[in-house]
Amino acid sequence: MSEVVYEETATMIAAGELQSFVPFGREHCRNHPNAFNLQLRELQPASELWASDAAAGLVGSLQEVSLQERERECWQLRKGCMGVKEECVEFEEELYVAGNVVVWSQGSRTQASSVYKAFTVDSPVQQALWCNFNVPHSKKKDVEQSVCIVQSSCVNVHSVTGKDFISPLPFQVSKAWATKFGLLLERKNEGNDAHLVSPGELLPTVFSMLHPLDEIAPVVCKPTGMFEGSSVQYVCDTSMKIVFTCCKPSIVVSYDTVQGIHSVWTLRNVTNDERSAVLRFPAEAAGTPLGGMASGFLTSHLYIVGSASPLHYSALHSHHNRIMTSSPGSLSKTHSQNISNMAALSRAHSPGLAAPSYSSAARFNASFHSSSSRGHHDVIPSPNNTVTDSILVPEMEPIIPDLCMEQLWSETLTAGSRREMSSQASKVFLTSDVCENRYLCFLVESHQQLRLLKFVESNDTSQLIFTSVKTIAAKDAEPLPTIDAMLVLEACGNLVLYTGVTRVSKVFVPGLLSPPFGLTNHLPHLSLAVENVSTPTKAGSILLHRLDEDVMPSPVTGVKGHHIKHNESTFLEDYAFQPAAPSIQSIRDPVSNRVTLKKTSKNMVFITISVFLLRSVLVRKCLQAIRFILPKDAAMKVLVKWYNIYNAPGGPSAHAEWNLFVTCLMTLMGYNTERLTWTRNLHFEGPLSPVIAAKKARPSDGGSDEDWESLLGSHYHRHINSHSPLLVDSSALLFPHIAALFYVLHLLYQELQLDELQRAKASSLVCLLQQLARDLHLEKYVDLYWRDYPLLIDVTENCFIEQALIDQMPCLSILRAEPPCVFSWLSGCLRSEENLPFPYLPGICQRTRLLVLVGSMEFWILTDCTKLNRISILYTSWICIMCWNVSHCGLHSRQSSVVKSSTEGLAEQLVVWLASQGFTLKDLESVPFGVALPIREAVYRCREQPSADWSEEVCVLIGRQDLTKQAHKMTLAKSKTVSLSLEPPVTTEADEEEDGMSDIIQEVTGLIWSQDLRVEEVRRLLQSSRHVRVNVAQLPEVSDHEYIEVKENKLLQLCQRTMALPVGRGFFTLFSYHPVPTEPLPVPKLNLTGRALPKNTMLDLNSGNIDVPPNMTSWPSFHNGVAAGLKIAPASQVDSAWIAYNKPKSPELANEYAGFLMALGLNGHLTKLATLNIHDYLTKGHEMTSIGLLLGVSSAKLGTMDMSITRLLSIHIPALLPPTSTELDVPHNVQVAAVIGIGLVYQGTGHRHNAEVLLSEIGRPPGPEMEYCTDRESYSLAAGLALGMVCLGHGSNLIGMTDLNVPEQLYQYMVGGHRRAQTGANRERHKSPSYQIKEGDTINVDVTCPGATLALAMIYLKTNNRSIADWLKPPDTWFLLDFIKPEFLLLRTLARCIIMWDDILPNTEWVDSNIPQIMRGNFDPSQDINEDTMMQAQVYIAAGACMALGLRFAGSANSDAFECLYVFARNFEKTMSFPNQTGFYNLQTGLSMILLAMSMVMAGTGNLKVLQLCRFFHKQTGGDMNYGFHMAHHMALGLLFLGGGRYTLSTSNSAIAALLCALYPHFPAHSTDNRYHLQALRHLAVLAAEPRLLVPVDVDSLKPCYALLEITYKATKWYDETTVDLMAPAMLPELHLLKKVKVKGPRYWELTVDLSKETQHLTDILSRDGVLYVKLRAGQLPYKEDPQGWKSLLATTVNHRHSGVKAFKPEAISTFTSEPTLISFAELFCKKTEGMKHDIQVLFSAMLYECVTQECPEMLPTYIAIEQAVRALRQGDLVQTFSLWQLRLVVELWDSRMQRAPSDRPDTLLTSEFLPVMKNAVDVTLDSWLRDNSSVLRSYMKNEGLSREARSVMLACFLVYRSIPSLKNTDALLQGCSSLGDLLSRSGQLGIPFRDLLRLAPVLFGSGTQTPLGFPLL
Repeated sequence: MSEVVYEETATMIAAGELQSFVPFGREHCRNHPNAFNLQLRELQPASELWASDAAAGLVGSLQEVSLQERERECWQLRKGCMGVKEECVEFEEELYVAGNVVVWSQGSRTQASSVYKAFTVDSPVQQALWCNFNVPHSKKKDVEQSVCIVQSSCVNVHSVTGKDFISPLPFQVSKAWATKFGLLLERKNEGNDAHLVSPGELLPTVFSMLHPLDEIAPVVCKPTGMFEGSSVQYVCDTSMKIVFTCCKPSIVVSYDTVQGIHSVWTLRNVTNDERSAVLRFPAEAAGTPLGGMASGFLTSHLYIVGSASPLHYSALHSHHNRIMTSSPGSLSKTHSQNISNMAALSRAHSPGLAAPSYSSAARFNASFHSSSSRGHHDVIPSPNNTVTDSILVPEMEPIIPDLCMEQLWSETLTAGSRREMSSQASKVFLTSDVCENRYLCFLVESHQQLRLLKFVESNDTSQLIFTSVKTIAAKDAEPLPTIDAMLVLEACGNLVLYTGVTRVSKVFVPGLLSPPFGLTNHLPHLSLAVENVSTPTKAGSILLHRLDEDVMPSPVTGVKGHHIKHNESTFLEDYAFQPAAPSIQSIRDPVSNRVTLKKTSKNMVFITISVFLLRSVLVRKCLQAIRFILPKDAAMKVLVKWYNIYNAPGGPSAHAEWNLFVTCLMTLMGYNTERLTWTRNLHFEGPLSPVIAAKKARPSDGGSDEDWESLLGSHYHRHINSHSPLLVDSSALLFPHIAALFYVLHLLYQELQLDELQRAKASSLVCLLQQLARDLHLEKYVDLYWRDYPLLIDVTENCFIEQALIDQMPCLSILRAEPPCVFSWLSGCLRSEENLPFPYLPGICQRTRLLVLVGSMEFWILTDCTKLNRISILYTSWICIMCWNVSHCGLHSRQSSVVKSSTEGLAEQLVVWLASQGFTLKDLESVPFGVALPIREAVYRCREQPSADWSEEVCVLIGRQDLTKQAHKMTLAKSKTVSLSLEPPVTTEADEEEDGMSDIIQEVTGLIWSQDLRVEEVRRLLQSSRHVRVNVAQLPEVSDHEYIEVKENKLLQLCQRTMALPVGRGFFTLFSYHPVPTEPLPVPKLNLTGRALPKNTMLDLNSGNIDVPPNMTSWPSFHNGVAAGLKIAPASQVDSAWIAYNKPKSPELANEYAGFLMALGLNGHLTKLATLNIHDYLTKGHEMTSIGLLLGVSSAKLGTMDMSITRLLSIHIPALLPPTSTELDVPHNVQVAAVIGIGLVYQGTGHRHNAEVLLSEIGRPPGPEMEYCTDRESYSLAAGLALGMVCLGHGSNLIGMTDLNVPEQLYQYMVGGHRRAQTGANRERHKSPSYQIKEGDTINVDVTCPGATLALAMIYLKTNNRSIADWLKPPDTWFLLDFIKPEFLLLRTLARCIIMWDDILPNTEWVDSNIPQIMRGNFDPSQDINEDTMMQAQVYIAAGACMALGLRFAGSANSDAFECLYVFARNFEKTMSFPNQTGFYNLQTGLSMILLAMSMVMAGTGNLKVLQLCRFFHKQTGGDMNYGFHMAHHMALGLLFLGGGRYTLSTSNSAIAALLCALYPHFPAHSTDNRYHLQALRHLAVLAAEPRLLVPVDVDSLKPCYALLEITYKATKWYDETTVDLMAPAMLPELHLLKKVKVKGPRYWELTVDLSKETQHLTDILSRDGVLYVKLRAGQLPYKEDPQGWKSLLATTVNHRHSGVKAFKPEAISTFTSEPTLISFAELFCKKTEGMKHDIQVLFSAMLYECVTQECPEMLPTYIAIEQAVRALRQGDLVQTFSLWQLRLVVELWDSRMQRAPSDRPDTLLTSEFLPVMKNAVDVTLDSWLRDNSSVLRSYMKNEGLSREARSVMLACFLVYRSIPSLKNTDALLQGCSSLGDLLSRSGQLGIPFRDLLRLAPVLFGSGTQTPLGFPLL
């Protein structure tokens, strides 16, 4: 009977205002082309029509939508899920279908609806629905949102990203369903399948389409728990109809039309076992199918005789009279955008008229009974589609099923119930109630029932378990997902709100005529359990015990059997007010909390139902706590009651929510709120108590004395004034749970105390808590509330609850005697006391949990998370306890997910863990200052020395914006890398903009080279887009015509230099440009014209006066294209379309484009070029393009052994083709490029076959017909370089190549000898000798030696193999020396040195040691010595040693190596003055190699001495200074400024190999020379470049700046661990040499990158332009503004703090800090104003100075809060003790610091005299009060009664600050205590800290101000 009280028959809530509803698509269709107009546009079917104003003008006369089309219209609505964020803007989407038109529109309450997309198709639309398809091969499991339009012959799929697909249908579809995996299609049962299959055979009825490009596959089902031996089978039952699908959870609801039952299936991917079981389904193993299916229904048509190839789908397409177009999925199983775009083109053709194709449609038409083997697709069935045995259809592959339906539940029918069989559910949906129970609801219109099937997820969330079925009488229903409810339309026309199975109330719709409250006999509110309750089909015995809980309770008593007690209704309600007909016919289109009502008048309106939870945060949290602790039935009743009260018509405003909630809750507990004084005084805008009093109309303002006298004499007045005790109704709903509710509300109260933003609400909650505590006789709780709010808690009104009833309350056992107080608990931690575990509510009191775990700075310890035992059978929730145990020393937890930090410090562990818990700076600001101080100290410690591997969240928490920005950039995609956010200054001269070097970041170069203009000089030297100046004086004897020839010859010499510039320019501008995807790449011109001085006349080489070499500009143009392409940074947005977009239209620029392609390969972008484009480029037959493309793709695939690239290269290398293959006419240079490409792709792999081929290719003999007769040297060299790259650094560990004798063969190639016989395929290839070149059987060493020497060097690179190195020693006799070309001595010396890598020393002695002894010292005159030979040998050997020195110290900027090389360069330069013996060419070659070696050592540094040498040689244009020497000199210049100073060279094996290819010491004699070395290989030096420039960027100004770095080198065998200071921007050494990189103070916050653990973090920084964000400390200025540090804030203070405070001027604060908080504070509070006292201004200035100098601006609010608390205490203005709690925590933290390290500087933020002064002020104030009120304190501690006046605020402040517990047995504890020592020994028993106990001694002994020992304490 008691339960009926909580459900009122007349409760009603108000819905929102009625608004008329008309589908937007209907209005849009009025202006849309109809079917008649479509006949004029047959050539444009399935076109998508975008909504626009112009669309109306395209159609002449538009007709209204006909009535017939109106009848076919349908629509569906859903909540918006794209375009905008759901949590920001609520909007709706509508999908409207009428005839051939589908309209997709969007709209919201604040924005009018608009068409998003509109579609028109050929045939009438059968169905349109939204469906999400999974993007195939997507790593992130991306989902493509689409709309599917089902027609009779195909499905159109249109995605929101613009992709369009047409999927032909091989059968008629009755209905399509959207699922988690894609689309489900139900095949329409045509009834004519019988003549196609034998009796007993059934065809599949349900199919899946996972993607529009996939084939349609049958779905298998797995019925479980019904039949023995039931197995996986195809869904073939024609009586099974799908009525509902859902994505989350992935379920399908079906209906059996024969048996009349509903079933629930889970839809999932088919397993391999299930797939194989279905595909080889045996005839005898078929189990009993569902319903009436025959046992062998899959036997004959799913199993092909003799082939075991099932399901080829004959006869599924029998209703078609034509062949369907092929499915895109049958063309390719790879899903690319190209294919999807091609699929969109098929929209222009009607599927019925498409070309015949034997794909998926044909597979559906293939005969099931064909036994022929698989053949070609060349048979087309006849048009009539009659399949007979005479038609031979080839056997097709079976279509593999993708999805499986596994049965979870089905209705059970009792005997005799078949005649009452329910019809198919007309509506199915999911809903949940406010207690998070979930239901699957299906509406059976024939019975006017809504059946609710409750389900839960298994523990691992992998399975659904269905528990029980309830029914509700309903005519219609729809869910309201946002409020966990559903709206039910009863048969009588009432709208009723339900949450789950619980009836909430009727819904009053303003403006809609509805029946009165009691017009019918109400059906029972408890949902009736179906008698034949079904059981879950797969709920194992392990899980069943978890479901042993009561059926969800109802607000009224449950009724069993047929004896139903109806709610009473009067005769008038039953008879007089019956309406003629209900006005609401149905409900539809639920969106969030809005539904559409269809009225009997056919028009529609929509209404909005109020949301459950509220605007008041406090009420919301209380409801969460109530729902957490109460049993679900009681919680449901409370929530329903509250919802009714709050949403009643004319409900309260926002500020009255709490008062209304308190009244409601206390009434449900059994309190009479009308008699309680404090609840009676609660202010309501409406009636006094809506729980008891019904809503009444507002009375008139008038009144009379008789009214007042009548009230005074009323029974109510006499009852109120009576002195009878206030009893609590023990029969109330929540009475048994009062103790539990009190406890959770107390914990919520503690949670609110920890949030400054919510603490004001705690005062509202404390009134309720003190009432409950007083009635439960919990005196210590009452005392705790009084201490917190001494002025608020002065009510002594009790309500009587029998003690026996209190003892029976189930939750009373968990109520501790000591009330949980979070501040007291934290205080105990700071005093190192043992604490009990602190309770909290999971999910509600998260801040309590977090801050309790933080605890004290003294112990960062977390040990365990335990749980209380289950309180009672009523309490199904747990209360989790977080334990604090000081016996452990570390942060560990099993449930708190503590993130282990890499650092050892406890502060670091705490900060990292807080960040992992989602704790932010914003949260820290709302934590009370006393609790937050330990966290702030931990943050302050971590801020000083953060770890480089911390996450972005940790960096935000510690306030390091520099690290935050760095971490944030790390999380971005590589395409969004930082480019310093700096735009280079735009130059005004047009020619400077076109020189291709304007993208160098000049702010960075300005910092690196701030003293001069060397970058501008380099730009001048490397520019090739301007005219050169020709200055030739005309001698008198020279005629004008001859003078013109002289000038043009001079111009030709200058042009040799101009053509050599692009290679160097490519190095200089390396990776400096981010192209715009919509613009072509700017390529600077290669200007070969000149201006003759002094008349400035134009000179051109095409005048015909002099002979110009043909094709002179081909290779220079190629180099120019490479230089332009190398500007593109690797992180740029480059795709295949942009690469093709840059292709020039004029053939003159084809060479430049070829170079551009090679550059794209060098920077990694050529991998994005589509294979089709690569094929197109190669088939053009353009030699340069082929060279650039082959080298580019090989460089992009460096060391990957990519097979597709291997095949591409092999076509161009005859040696890699089979001997019988067709001979291809491949140009020689293309073969060279392809050979090098093989070396790049297989670099370092040691691939046996390629190594064997390349080894033989080094000595490849010339063939007949001039084959391999010209430029043999470059091919042999390329083969040697490629072989060296393949076996790079392997040394003698060439696995599997022992039989090849690689070193010996190379040695033979190097020194000569008899040619070995060719083996294998090469024997036939080289059988015919050359007719032009007669070499005989000996090896031509001039051809093979360079390649073999470098191959040997690369194979044994850095191996220090002395035996191999000795092979390469120069001869030690003059006789042998004459047999070696001097150039080969250079190569041998170079090879020998890099093999003996560790022996290379940076001094001249080591270089000289490489020269043989016979060339050093004195010579015997009698010997016949050729001095020319000796000098040339010395030059080349020295050059080779210098080259090796340059490689060894490449990119290191080693000063010793540079000085050594510079000495040799100067010596060579001097020797150039007398080149008679050595020869100019030899000296210039040696000097060029030394210059390149110096540039390698100083790469990226821009060294001035090297620049001067390069500039000197730049001016040498006459004589023998040819094209190759110019190329070498300007390559050196480019390497010197590599990447504009951002890049340098690496010394890895791969880098050395690239440099050997690029810097081969034989440069071309002219621009078309490729005889000895392919010019394109010069650019491979880029592969050796790596970014190592570290650029500090100020995080506030985002400008590059100077910062001091400390670089720590690892110890090596050459030097110990060393530390070096660098001023950044600086070039770092190679990272593998470093141990640590640190940003040093004092200007900037320190930052350490530890490379001993991993180098990836620093590598990522360097790859993003080396941007390292740094943060300037407060009070400091950048080095650029204050180089010496004399202007900083601290520079004015010598060593003394006081002088700093006095000298500090708040007006200048903006000079020293950018913190806006500090600047605003100085402006408002630190300047002299009229209203501010001088002492306060001085105090604020001191606070500000402290925050600036200590770099802790966040401490300013703490300083102010402490000062305000002390001021309020001294002035007696406190009304609560919260600030005293915080002061106590701060003081105890300070004391713990002083006790730990009294002699040292305490490691705390409050390091000044501020806190001791404040502490002393509090002590003085409280001690003064104690002197005057010691008797009051004594009475309190002895639990004697105190008057209301004596219970003052100061007493509460004293108790809180002095840590005095609520003592009741003080006398017993003090018994026998006669001395101060006895008293102090009992400190632990009393629970009073030692220091405070000293102050209390006089009070406890009752001796005034003297202790028993006779000395005063006060």
